[in-house]
Amino acid sequence: KSGLDPGGAWHAWGMACLKAGNLASAREKFNRCLKPPMDLNQLNHGSRLVQDVIQYLESTVKPVLITDDDYFATLRELEATLRTRSLSLEVMCEGKIQHNSYYQECLFYLHSYGTNLAIISFYMRHDCMREALLHLLNKESPSEVFIEGIFIPSYESGKLHMLENLLETIDPGLESWGVYLIAACKYLQRKNYYHILYELQQFMKDHVRAAMTCIRFFTHGAKSYTELGGKQMWLLKIKDHLKVYLQEVSRSSGRKKMAFTFRKKMSATDVSRHINTVDLQMEVTKFLHQCESSGASQMTDSSLPTLFGNNNMKMDVACKVILEGKNIEEGFGIAFRVLQDFQLEATEVYSRVAKQLVKQQKYSEIQQLLKCVNESGVAAKNDGDNIILNCLNEFKNIPAEDLDNLIQDMDSDENKIQAYLLCNKLRSAYLVSVRQERARAVQLVQRVRQLADSSGDHVVTAICAQWL
Repeated sequence: KSGLDPGGAWHAWGMACLKAGNLASAREKFNRCLKPPMDLNQLNHGSRLVQDVIQYLESTVKPVLITDDDYFATLRELEATLRTRSLSLEVMCEGKIQHNSYYQECLFYLHSYGTNLAIISFYMRHDCMREALLHLLNKESPSEVFIEGIFIPSYESGKLHMLENLLETIDPGLESWGVYLIAACKYLQRKNYYHILYELQQFMKDHVRAAMTCIRFFTHGAKSYTELGGKQMWLLKIKDHLKVYLQEVSRSSGRKKMAFTFRKKMSATDVSRHINTVDLQMEVTKFLHQCESSGASQMTDSSLPTLFGNNNMKMDVACKVILEGKNIEEGFGIAFRVLQDFQLEATEVYSRVAKQLVKQQKYSEIQQLLKCVNESGVAAKNDGDNIILNCLNEFKNIPAEDLDNLIQDMDSDENKIQAYLLCNKLRSAYLVSVRQERARAVQLVQRVRQLADSSGDHVVTAICAQWL
């Protein structure tokens, strides 16, 4: 008469019927106020009213497993107990749900008015993981429902292995679970749960991604190559994963193509290349670990470069290897292989090394570097000269004797003149200029005179003017 919403009254009446044990009458009352959700896959447990009903039913349910003094157990419950003691978990679940009217009632309300997440969570609460998984598959629920309803509760309660066993039992090839497993991996990566991620990737036989996780274990948090030396087992695991992947690819190529849709694919060539990278990283790690242990290491970079980074980081590795040996020659061979394997810009690396040597005032070692570069067999004609010129562009305060030694080591007279001009050694630039062919000598001497004029060096200006 007052036009108020009768929903609250029907719900209260339904709850009263439940408490009185009149399940059929409760269903009729709740039917007048409960509605199914618009979206069964929404990430919640349905309306508050439905949750209240389930909560009450679950709190009222009598346990199936009877105790010694429960003389009033029904024959049906006793039969269920005998079955559950001798059979597996999944039968126990069926026993509980089939042989108890309150559990059946929960399922009725959940299927009529609950979300998929609510149904799955109910199964998981009552140790019915298999039923939860089958419901997920049958309803083709999105991966968020799997993560929220099954995956998170499984690893939080230490039942990840049980989940993996059930996934494999239901679908030995795991293809039905592909979307869900990839979503679980992404979730773990976002949360930085890399150990659980690695375990899951191994279960999925996703060897390429497992190898990538091992790279993370090897590199993450290490502050020195001494630390990396203690983590070399991860490099061996990377190789193992990649080799197993190669074997699987070669086996499946002989047969009908296998539909490994969710596992990361990679060409055999790329895999072989990555295995070579791991081998080279092992060599680099052993060498730099030795250098640090013997105290030869002098670089104090905050970042720790490895060959698993971008090209710039790989160049840092090459520089580090050359600079941290007892002398330039000791690490040059490994660095040269890094440059060759990754087709890096060699001159840039050598220039970086030379600049570091200038900072450390190790001028004689720059000459040793140039010797190694020239003997490598792949250096272009002017590589050595360019390395010195790059140094001089940045450092003008090299001691005179060392500076002369470096410039004298240059091959091209043109480059020597450029180097002398860079360092404002105009008289030396003049002396080399006048030794060139007459037409070129005139151009060079004119340039020297211009610089002498602008810098106020009247002596060199006069000498140039007289020669011209």
